[in-house]
Amino acid sequence: MTDPSKTGSLQIRDVTKMFGTFQAVDGVTLDIEKGEFLTLLGPSGSGKTTLLMMIAGFLDITNGDIALDGASIAQVPAEKRNFGMVFQGYALFPHMSVRDNIGYALSVRKRPASEIKARVDEMLELVQLQDFADRKPTQLSGGQQQRVALARALCFAPPVLLLDEPLGALDKKLRVEVQEQLKDIHKRVGTTFIYVTHDQEEALSMSDRIVIMRDGAVEQVGTPKELYERPATKFAASFLGKSNFITQGGKMYALRPEKIDLRLGQGGVDARTSGTIRTITYFGSMQRIIVDTVKGDEIEVDIDVWRNQETLSEGAVVDLLWQDDAAVALKDT
Repeated sequence: MTDPSKTGSLQIRDVTKMFGTFQAVDGVTLDIEKGEFLTLLGPSGSGKTTLLMMIAGFLDITNGDIALDGASIAQVPAEKRNFGMVFQGYALFPHMSVRDNIGYALSVRKRPASEIKARVDEMLELVQLQDFADRKPTQLSGGQQQRVALARALCFAPPVLLLDEPLGALDKKLRVEVQEQLKDIHKRVGTTFIYVTHDQEEALSMSDRIVIMRDGAVEQVGTPKELYERPATKFAASFLGKSNFITQGGKMYALRPEKIDLRLGQGGVDARTSGTIRTITYFGSMQRIIVDTVKGDEIEVDIDVWRNQETLSEGAVVDLLWQDDAAVALKDT
Protein backbone atom coordinates (compact mmCIF):
# COMPACT_ATOMS: atom_id res chain seq x y z
CA MET A 1 0.00 0.00 0.00
CA THR A 2 1.06 3.60 -0.62
CA ASP A 3 2.60 5.37 2.33
CA PRO A 4 0.33 8.43 2.73
CA SER A 5 3.18 10.40 4.32
CA LYS A 6 5.11 10.29 1.03
CA THR A 7 2.34 11.42 -1.31
CA GLY A 8 -0.83 13.48 -1.30
CA SER A 9 -0.01 17.04 -2.40
CA LEU A 10 -2.54 18.51 -4.83
CA GLN A 11 -2.14 21.32 -7.31
CA ILE A 12 -5.39 22.89 -8.54
CA ARG A 13 -4.90 25.29 -11.42
CA ASP A 14 -7.57 27.67 -12.75
CA VAL A 15 -10.29 25.01 -12.42
CA THR A 16 -13.71 25.89 -13.80
CA LYS A 17 -16.92 23.89 -13.93
CA MET A 18 -19.86 24.78 -16.15
CA PHE A 19 -23.31 23.20 -16.03
CA GLY A 20 -24.72 24.51 -19.27
CA THR A 21 -24.51 28.29 -18.92
CA PHE A 22 -24.17 28.16 -15.13
CA GLN A 23 -20.64 28.53 -13.75
CA ALA A 24 -20.48 26.45 -10.57
CA VAL A 25 -16.71 26.82 -10.04
CA ASP A 26 -14.89 29.88 -11.31
CA GLY A 27 -11.14 29.65 -11.91
CA VAL A 28 -10.03 28.12 -8.60
CA THR A 29 -6.28 27.83 -7.99
CA LEU A 30 -5.00 26.13 -4.83
CA ASP A 31 -1.93 24.30 -3.57
CA ILE A 32 -2.74 21.65 -0.96
CA GLU A 33 0.22 20.30 0.99
CA LYS A 34 0.66 16.61 1.71
CA GLY A 35 -0.66 15.73 5.15
CA GLU A 36 -2.65 18.95 5.40
CA PHE A 37 -6.17 19.23 6.82
CA LEU A 38 -7.75 21.70 4.41
CA THR A 39 -11.39 22.72 4.68
CA LEU A 40 -13.54 24.11 1.90
CA LEU A 41 -16.00 26.38 3.70
CA GLY A 42 -18.91 28.28 2.23
CA PRO A 43 -22.68 28.60 2.03
CA SER A 44 -24.88 26.44 -0.19
CA GLY A 45 -24.13 27.14 -3.82
CA SER A 46 -20.60 28.40 -3.18
CA GLY A 47 -19.05 25.59 -5.27
CA LYS A 48 -17.26 23.73 -2.49
CA THR A 49 -18.86 20.32 -3.09
CA THR A 50 -18.56 20.69 -6.88
CA LEU A 51 -14.84 21.36 -6.46
CA LEU A 52 -14.52 18.31 -4.20
CA MET A 53 -16.32 16.14 -6.76
CA MET A 54 -13.86 17.26 -9.45
CA ILE A 55 -10.94 16.41 -7.19
CA ALA A 56 -12.53 13.00 -6.63
CA GLY A 57 -13.06 12.49 -10.36
CA PHE A 58 -16.84 12.20 -10.12
CA LEU A 59 -17.24 15.36 -12.20
CA ASP A 60 -15.25 16.34 -15.29
CA ILE A 61 -13.34 19.63 -15.30
CA THR A 62 -14.58 22.17 -17.85
CA ASN A 63 -11.28 24.09 -17.85
CA GLY A 64 -8.07 23.97 -15.85
CA ASP A 65 -6.13 21.10 -14.29
CA ILE A 66 -5.78 19.08 -11.10
CA ALA A 67 -2.48 17.35 -10.32
CA LEU A 68 -1.43 14.87 -7.63
CA ASP A 69 2.20 15.33 -6.61
CA GLY A 70 2.81 17.28 -9.80
CA ALA A 71 1.25 14.76 -12.22
CA SER A 72 -2.08 15.67 -13.84
CA ILE A 73 -5.03 13.48 -12.87
CA ALA A 74 -7.63 15.45 -14.84
CA GLN A 75 -8.13 12.53 -17.25
CA VAL A 76 -7.75 9.78 -14.63
CA PRO A 77 -11.10 8.13 -13.75
CA ALA A 78 -12.26 8.27 -10.15
CA GLU A 79 -11.58 4.60 -9.42
CA LYS A 80 -7.97 4.98 -10.56
CA ARG A 81 -7.20 7.99 -8.39
CA ASN A 82 -7.15 5.83 -5.27
CA PHE A 83 -8.69 8.53 -3.09
CA GLY A 84 -10.71 7.77 0.02
CA MET A 85 -14.18 9.27 0.37
CA VAL A 86 -16.50 9.81 3.34
CA PHE A 87 -20.05 11.07 2.82
CA GLN A 88 -22.66 12.42 5.22
CA GLY A 89 -24.79 9.32 4.72
CA TYR A 90 -21.93 6.91 5.60
CA ALA A 91 -22.91 4.47 2.78
CA LEU A 92 -22.07 1.42 4.91
CA PHE A 93 -23.13 -2.04 3.75
CA PRO A 94 -25.94 -3.02 6.17
CA HIS A 95 -25.52 -6.78 5.65
CA MET A 96 -21.78 -6.72 6.46
CA SER A 97 -20.14 -6.62 9.86
CA VAL A 98 -18.03 -3.64 10.92
CA ARG A 99 -14.90 -5.67 10.17
CA ASP A 100 -16.05 -6.58 6.66
CA ASN A 101 -17.15 -3.01 5.94
CA ILE A 102 -13.74 -1.67 6.89
CA GLY A 103 -11.87 -4.30 4.90
CA TYR A 104 -14.07 -4.06 1.81
CA ALA A 105 -11.68 -1.93 -0.27
CA LEU A 106 -8.85 -4.39 0.36
CA SER A 107 -11.08 -7.37 -0.43
CA VAL A 108 -12.02 -6.01 -3.86
CA ARG A 109 -8.32 -5.37 -4.47
CA LYS A 110 -7.72 -9.11 -3.83
CA ARG A 111 -5.26 -8.53 -1.01
CA PRO A 112 -4.21 -11.57 1.06
CA ALA A 113 -6.53 -12.44 3.94
CA SER A 114 -3.71 -12.07 6.48
CA GLU A 115 -2.95 -8.55 5.23
CA ILE A 116 -6.62 -7.59 5.32
CA LYS A 117 -7.02 -8.83 8.90
CA ALA A 118 -3.92 -7.01 10.10
CA ARG A 119 -4.93 -3.76 8.44
CA VAL A 120 -8.54 -3.95 9.66
CA ASP A 121 -7.32 -4.61 13.20
CA GLU A 122 -5.14 -1.52 12.88
CA MET A 123 -8.09 0.55 11.69
CA LEU A 124 -10.38 -0.75 14.44
CA GLU A 125 -7.82 0.38 16.99
CA LEU A 126 -7.43 3.74 15.24
CA VAL A 127 -11.15 4.52 15.52
CA GLN A 128 -11.52 2.72 18.88
CA LEU A 129 -14.08 0.18 17.73
CA GLN A 130 -12.27 -3.06 18.57
CA ASP A 131 -15.22 -4.29 20.64
CA PHE A 132 -17.70 -3.67 17.80
CA ALA A 133 -15.95 -5.56 15.01
CA ASP A 134 -18.66 -8.21 14.61
CA ARG A 135 -21.68 -5.93 14.84
CA LYS A 136 -23.77 -4.75 11.92
CA PRO A 137 -24.01 -1.00 11.18
CA THR A 138 -27.62 -0.89 12.39
CA GLN A 139 -26.38 -1.92 15.84
CA LEU A 140 -24.17 1.17 16.09
CA SER A 141 -24.80 4.79 17.03
CA GLY A 142 -24.47 7.54 14.44
CA GLY A 143 -21.05 8.51 15.74
CA GLN A 144 -19.85 4.91 15.63
CA GLN A 145 -21.12 4.49 12.07
CA GLN A 146 -19.22 7.60 11.07
CA ARG A 147 -16.02 6.14 12.53
CA VAL A 148 -16.59 2.91 10.57
CA ALA A 149 -16.96 4.94 7.38
CA LEU A 150 -13.75 6.79 8.20
CA ALA A 151 -11.86 3.56 8.92
CA ARG A 152 -13.11 2.01 5.67
CA ALA A 153 -11.96 5.06 3.69
CA LEU A 154 -8.50 4.97 5.30
CA CYS A 155 -8.01 1.20 5.26
CA PHE A 156 -6.30 1.06 1.85
CA ALA A 157 -3.98 3.98 2.78
CA PRO A 158 -5.17 6.54 0.21
CA PRO A 159 -2.92 9.53 -0.45
CA VAL A 160 -5.94 11.85 -0.10
CA LEU A 161 -9.14 11.54 1.92
CA LEU A 162 -12.14 13.57 0.76
CA LEU A 163 -14.88 14.29 3.30
CA ASP A 164 -18.19 15.79 2.17
CA GLU A 165 -20.16 17.19 5.14
CA PRO A 166 -19.44 13.95 7.04
CA LEU A 167 -20.81 15.10 10.40
CA GLY A 168 -24.00 16.74 9.12
CA ALA A 169 -26.28 13.96 10.38
CA LEU A 170 -24.99 14.09 13.97
CA ASP A 171 -26.44 16.15 16.80
CA LYS A 172 -24.37 19.06 18.11
CA LYS A 173 -22.86 17.34 21.16
CA LEU A 174 -21.90 14.21 19.25
CA ARG A 175 -20.58 16.30 16.36
CA VAL A 176 -18.13 18.05 18.69
CA GLU A 177 -16.91 14.71 20.02
CA VAL A 178 -16.38 13.28 16.54
CA GLN A 179 -14.60 16.48 15.46
CA GLU A 180 -12.02 15.92 18.19
CA GLN A 181 -11.63 12.26 17.21
CA LEU A 182 -11.29 13.15 13.53
CA LYS A 183 -8.61 15.73 14.24
CA ASP A 184 -6.68 13.21 16.34
CA ILE A 185 -6.96 10.54 13.63
CA HIS A 186 -5.67 12.98 11.02
CA LYS A 187 -2.58 13.68 13.10
CA ARG A 188 -1.94 9.96 13.54
CA VAL A 189 -2.33 8.80 9.93
CA GLY A 190 -0.65 11.69 8.08
CA THR A 191 -3.09 11.54 5.16
CA THR A 192 -4.11 14.68 3.28
CA PHE A 193 -7.68 15.55 4.33
CA ILE A 194 -9.90 17.77 2.17
CA TYR A 195 -13.04 18.55 4.12
CA VAL A 196 -16.25 20.25 2.95
CA THR A 197 -18.55 21.99 5.40
CA HIS A 198 -20.75 25.05 5.85
CA ASP A 199 -20.24 24.90 9.63
CA GLN A 200 -17.92 27.69 10.79
CA GLU A 201 -17.07 26.18 14.18
CA GLU A 202 -16.25 22.87 12.54
CA ALA A 203 -13.85 24.56 10.13
CA LEU A 204 -12.18 26.63 12.84
CA SER A 205 -11.69 23.75 15.26
CA MET A 206 -10.20 21.16 12.90
CA SER A 207 -8.44 22.77 9.95
CA ASP A 208 -4.82 23.57 9.24
CA ARG A 209 -6.10 25.97 6.58
CA ILE A 210 -9.52 27.08 5.43
CA VAL A 211 -10.62 28.05 1.93
CA ILE A 212 -13.63 30.37 2.09
CA MET A 213 -15.63 30.01 -1.13
CA ARG A 214 -18.23 32.35 -2.57
CA ASP A 215 -20.15 32.06 -5.84
CA GLY A 216 -17.76 29.40 -7.16
CA ALA A 217 -14.58 31.35 -6.45
CA VAL A 218 -12.03 31.51 -3.64
CA GLU A 219 -12.76 34.46 -1.35
CA GLN A 220 -9.82 34.02 1.05
CA VAL A 221 -7.38 31.30 2.15
CA GLY A 222 -5.53 31.08 5.46
CA THR A 223 -5.17 29.40 8.82
CA PRO A 224 -8.20 29.59 11.12
CA LYS A 225 -6.49 32.28 13.19
CA GLU A 226 -5.50 34.32 10.11
CA LEU A 227 -9.01 34.27 8.69
CA TYR A 228 -10.71 35.02 11.99
CA GLU A 229 -8.32 37.73 13.15
CA ARG A 230 -7.69 39.34 9.76
CA PRO A 231 -10.58 38.77 7.33
CA ALA A 232 -9.91 40.46 3.99
CA THR A 233 -13.49 41.10 2.87
CA LYS A 234 -16.89 41.82 4.35
CA PHE A 235 -18.10 38.39 3.23
CA ALA A 236 -15.20 36.60 4.95
CA ALA A 237 -15.70 38.62 8.13
CA SER A 238 -19.43 37.92 8.25
CA PHE A 239 -19.36 34.27 7.19
CA LEU A 240 -16.57 33.10 9.50
CA GLY A 241 -17.82 34.16 12.91
CA LYS A 242 -19.73 37.33 13.73
CA SER A 243 -18.59 40.88 12.98
CA ASN A 244 -19.76 44.40 13.47
CA PHE A 245 -19.09 46.70 10.56
CA ILE A 246 -18.10 50.23 11.51
CA THR A 247 -16.87 53.25 9.56
CA GLN A 248 -13.76 55.11 10.63
CA GLY A 249 -12.16 57.83 8.54
CA GLY A 250 -14.43 57.05 5.63
CA LYS A 251 -13.44 53.35 5.47
CA MET A 252 -15.27 50.27 6.66
CA TYR A 253 -13.80 47.99 9.34
CA ALA A 254 -14.75 44.61 10.81
CA LEU A 255 -14.92 44.44 14.60
CA ARG A 256 -15.50 41.16 16.41
CA PRO A 257 -18.12 41.32 19.23
CA GLU A 258 -15.78 39.82 21.84
CA LYS A 259 -13.16 42.54 21.21
CA ILE A 260 -15.44 45.29 22.52
CA ASP A 261 -15.52 46.37 26.16
CA LEU A 262 -18.72 47.73 27.63
CA ARG A 263 -19.01 50.14 30.55
CA LEU A 264 -22.06 51.61 32.28
CA GLY A 265 -22.44 55.35 31.90
CA GLN A 266 -21.93 57.76 29.04
CA GLY A 267 -19.29 60.26 27.97
CA GLY A 268 -16.01 58.65 29.03
CA VAL A 269 -13.05 60.31 27.32
CA ASP A 270 -11.74 56.95 26.07
CA ALA A 271 -15.09 55.71 24.74
CA ARG A 272 -15.37 55.02 21.00
CA THR A 273 -19.12 55.52 21.09
CA SER A 274 -22.05 55.21 23.45
CA GLY A 275 -25.56 53.91 23.25
CA THR A 276 -28.45 52.11 24.87
CA ILE A 277 -28.72 48.38 25.53
CA ARG A 278 -31.60 46.99 23.48
CA THR A 279 -31.34 43.27 24.34
CA ILE A 280 -29.30 40.96 26.56
CA THR A 281 -29.18 37.24 25.73
CA TYR A 282 -27.67 34.79 28.21
CA PHE A 283 -25.68 31.80 26.86
CA GLY A 284 -24.21 30.45 30.08
CA SER A 285 -20.55 31.34 29.69
CA MET A 286 -21.23 34.60 27.86
CA GLN A 287 -23.82 37.29 27.34
CA ARG A 288 -24.66 38.73 23.91
CA ILE A 289 -25.61 42.38 24.16
CA ILE A 290 -27.10 44.47 21.36
CA VAL A 291 -26.46 48.20 21.70
CA ASP A 292 -28.18 50.94 19.69
CA THR A 293 -25.53 53.65 19.42
CA VAL A 294 -26.03 57.41 19.37
CA LYS A 295 -24.95 57.31 15.70
CA GLY A 296 -27.85 55.05 14.83
CA ASP A 297 -25.72 51.89 14.45
CA GLU A 298 -26.41 48.50 15.97
CA ILE A 299 -23.36 46.93 17.65
CA GLU A 300 -23.18 43.43 19.10
CA VAL A 301 -21.00 42.89 22.16
CA ASP A 302 -20.09 39.46 23.58
CA ILE A 303 -18.97 39.50 27.22
CA ASP A 304 -17.73 36.61 29.35
CA VAL A 305 -20.17 36.30 32.24
CA TRP A 306 -17.41 35.66 34.79
CA ARG A 307 -15.65 38.92 33.81
CA ASN A 308 -18.77 41.06 33.93
CA GLN A 309 -18.77 42.72 37.32
CA GLU A 310 -21.51 45.21 36.51
CA THR A 311 -25.24 44.58 36.54
CA LEU A 312 -26.46 45.23 33.02
CA SER A 313 -30.07 45.73 32.05
CA GLU A 314 -31.99 46.51 28.91
CA GLY A 315 -32.37 50.26 28.49
CA ALA A 316 -29.12 51.04 30.30
CA VAL A 317 -26.82 53.68 28.78
CA VAL A 318 -23.30 52.38 28.11
CA ASP A 319 -19.94 53.33 26.63
CA LEU A 320 -18.25 51.04 24.11
CA LEU A 321 -14.46 50.75 23.95
CA TRP A 322 -11.97 48.81 21.83
CA GLN A 323 -8.28 48.79 20.98
CA ASP A 324 -7.04 50.35 17.75
CA ASP A 325 -5.92 47.00 16.30
CA ALA A 326 -9.24 45.30 17.12
CA ALA A 327 -10.88 46.81 14.04
CA VAL A 328 -9.68 45.27 10.76
CA ALA A 329 -9.80 47.26 7.52
CA LEU A 330 -11.58 45.44 4.70
CA LYS A 331 -10.29 45.43 1.14
CA ASP A 332 -13.61 45.44 -0.66
CA THR A 333 -15.25 48.46 0.99
